[in-house]
Amino acid sequence: MTFGQIVVGPPGSGKTTYCTGMFQFLTSLGRDVAVINMDPANDSLPYACAVDLSELISLEDVMTHLRLGPNGGLVYCMEYLEKNFDWLKLKLDSVKDKYLLFDFPGQVELYTHHDSVKKLLDQLTAWDYRLTAVHLVDSHYCSDPGKFVAVLLSSLNTMLQLSLPHVNVLSKADLIEKQGKLAFNPDFYTDVLDLQYLLDMLQDDPLLQKYKKLNEALVGIVEDYSLVSFIPLSVEDKESMMRVLKSVDKCNGYVFGSVEDRSLEALMSCAVGAEFEYDKIKNVKEKYMDIDEEEDIIDEYS
Repeated sequence: MTFGQIVVGPPGSGKTTYCTGMFQFLTSLGRDVAVINMDPANDSLPYACAVDLSELISLEDVMTHLRLGPNGGLVYCMEYLEKNFDWLKLKLDSVKDKYLLFDFPGQVELYTHHDSVKKLLDQLTAWDYRLTAVHLVDSHYCSDPGKFVAVLLSSLNTMLQLSLPHVNVLSKADLIEKQGKLAFNPDFYTDVLDLQYLLDMLQDDPLLQKYKKLNEALVGIVEDYSLVSFIPLSVEDKESMMRVLKSVDKCNGYVFGSVEDRSLEALMSCAVGAEFEYDKIKNVKEKYMDIDEEEDIIDEYS
């Protein structure tokens, strides 16, 4: 049995940075890790790559010889891989005893509409890989109600499409207010609380009033499924990296597997325990947000 993470998300969400940081973090804890590059367009890798899809097919070659654009080219590459699972199996057999990080491309349609990645994950599951999907989205979308609702929909769609244990991550938490001050406390966004508040903000925009029924329907879909929540992450922050790792290990069952060295066992001893909700966001508020200490932020949106 092989454990690992499938790292997905839109372009610029920090997937490669996450894989690099998680590789270094896990290595420091004593876990034997290998990174698998599944992006045929990623020709500049900051990490040591154990398996590289571009050895089988590259996006540049596809675009040149088949005259496809980048989006169509990526779809072709994933479909080509689907026809060559034997190549992938041979490559993965060389690292089957390691903990794997799969760095996937950033084309959202591959995880929301197209089924090539879904078929790949089904095949990996059939090969006895215990995987968790880590879906990264840029945290600065929290500052825009419309964009945040769109992020919720894409996250929900990805969860349903991939059909794997799933952890949603708000990446770049240290830049969470880069595009503007948040309207609500961070746990409103991480726990996806009552979206009526966001809906009210959307209705206040004169340009969006004509989309009132559409916005209500979109928000209703997210609330009806009630599946989406997020963990804030700053790759440079070891505490937030550990929080994500604990969630991932609980999802794929790694925490119940073989015992690692004592230092990691001690750090992970509380991995299956309860955690105060405030702990998920305290670093974000204390380190990365400009909050008036005298303001009662706990009841800000109640």
